[in-house]
Amino acid sequence: MITSLLVANRGEIACRVFRTCRELGIRTVALHSDADADALHVREADLAVRLPGATPGETYLRGDLVVKAALDAGADAVHPGYGFLSENADFARAVADAGLTWVGPPPTAIEAMASKTRAKELMGVEPLTEVTADDLPVLVKASAGGGGRGMRVVRELGALNGELEAARAEALSAFGDGEVFVEPYVEGGRHVEAQVLADAHGTVWVLGTRDCSLQRRHQKVIEEAPAPDLPHHVSDVIYEMAEHACRATGYLGAGTIEFLVADGRAHFLEMNTRLQVEHPVTEAVFGIDLVALQLRIAEGEPLDPEPPSPRGHAVEARLYAEDPASDFAPQTGTLHRLAVPGNVRLDTGYTDGDTIGVHYDAMLAKAVAHAPTRAAAVRALAGALERAEVHGPVTNRDLLVRSLRHPEFTDARMDTGFYERHLDELTAPADDPHAPLAAALAHAARASHRFGGFRNVPSGPQVRRYRAEPHGTEHEVRYRHTRTGPAPEGDATLVTAAPDRVVLETGGVRRTYRVASYGDRVYVDGAAFTALPRFTDPTEQRAPGSLLAPMPGTVVRLADGLTEGAAVTAGQPLIWLEAMKMEHRILAPASGTLTALHAAVGRQVEVGALLAVVQEEQS
Repeated sequence: MITSLLVANRGEIACRVFRTCRELGIRTVALHSDADADALHVREADLAVRLPGATPGETYLRGDLVVKAALDAGADAVHPGYGFLSENADFARAVADAGLTWVGPPPTAIEAMASKTRAKELMGVEPLTEVTADDLPVLVKASAGGGGRGMRVVRELGALNGELEAARAEALSAFGDGEVFVEPYVEGGRHVEAQVLADAHGTVWVLGTRDCSLQRRHQKVIEEAPAPDLPHHVSDVIYEMAEHACRATGYLGAGTIEFLVADGRAHFLEMNTRLQVEHPVTEAVFGIDLVALQLRIAEGEPLDPEPPSPRGHAVEARLYAEDPASDFAPQTGTLHRLAVPGNVRLDTGYTDGDTIGVHYDAMLAKAVAHAPTRAAAVRALAGALERAEVHGPVTNRDLLVRSLRHPEFTDARMDTGFYERHLDELTAPADDPHAPLAAALAHAARASHRFGGFRNVPSGPQVRRYRAEPHGTEHEVRYRHTRTGPAPEGDATLVTAAPDRVVLETGGVRRTYRVASYGDRVYVDGAAFTALPRFTDPTEQRAPGSLLAPMPGTVVRLADGLTEGAAVTAGQPLIWLEAMKMEHRILAPASGTLTALHAAVGRQVEVGALLAVVQEEQS
């Protein structure tokens, strides 16, 4: 029996595993880097062990340190979570060699599937060994790891070598393994996967299908179970191949077999020999706890001969600290408030007041809705996210809500190219002209509380300016103080103004706005605004064509021959930043001349740092 479990991971998955351990009476042990010293998973664990350093390579990817931590804390088992060392056969062996129980598949099964090239051979699929123009488009993929890291779509033969180099570098940084391979890229396909669970007594459960087609940067954003409108002959093939993969590798524990479904066929992609981020939708549909079952299998207990019957439909959305309108650039800062209403499961590694840093993945939480039908689950999740309070760095919350309500998704006509087609419309600024007014009136209400009432506040015309985030649109709001309160200009009438709630009436219809303020940042329902000074500080002016760092990170590459005075063309990649385990390209905003270059390889930069200046050529 497992009595004390170390989770060789961090954040949301560590908290998720700890939750099951508490229910089972198992003592929990957390790991933490210096950057994670006060993280939620550390606070929730019974014991915690420090791994000196901040980057994954110094800490969570150091298998020797993780095993030592487990022994020092008196743990008798290790759960790998997902990511980091979860699919590392050498780490699994080291855990077992130390006399600890490994909550995962045997190292031989991990090795059989860890390299995507070897996995395809096992499943009868051959990767491309030579690429010609006739093969395009192709997909460059990292052999180790997942999560979209080390993946590149190549549509022009001349770009192949550069994308191979970039994929290798990203894979090496994320997984410690720079091996990549090339396979045909199937356009217009759906990403469908099967959840498997196998014990040591010969029982294999294939727990239905999941659709994970909505992806950005080849990383899943919205997942659901079961995969909707899947032809029976396709699901039959998926079930058969999933069971074959388990039996062929002597698999134990939880795993996922992934496919690309197109033209009525299921194309095998890979097997992930670990728990997946999207496992909660399967748990909801089958009424099970996959982590509890993992632990049961690791203890040698058998599964029931047949899995439970599925019921209903579940949908999961991943909430990220990122700006979808700026190439999904990750965001950092203080998460002031995170609350999702309704009957929605929220798995998170953050709580109010936590700091979102630069070293790790930008996922804040996963929200999961389960209902008798797909339509009901989708509606419930969209409504809960729309009413959620997410106060802090820019997130993809609005993108999630709009995606869930898009007709291609509601009609189950989505594929992996969904965001390539619809990103602009899904990230367009929301149009509520009264939201900035609500922010200003809440500000006025706060002032009235400080000064003892509206009649003691200046009675002349008031003008306030706000910048909508993250789009940068500026709004000017005008109102006048009266004895009964502020009187706004325009078609809206004030009903009630309080620091946290403003009620406006327009055309006989009243709307209540929830308002929260943190310094100069104001949140009005789902919209964020920054209060601006009446006059612009001249020192904050930037030269036209300034390239600013969109996020904190490290400069990892400059374009070949990039020096001051060099000619550049619009859209040309100039600078590569690495942040939150992802690589981001800074592009030339226009054709012209590079008049200043402040970026240097290895330089750490903060958000807003000046990297370079491009002077646009005069037509």
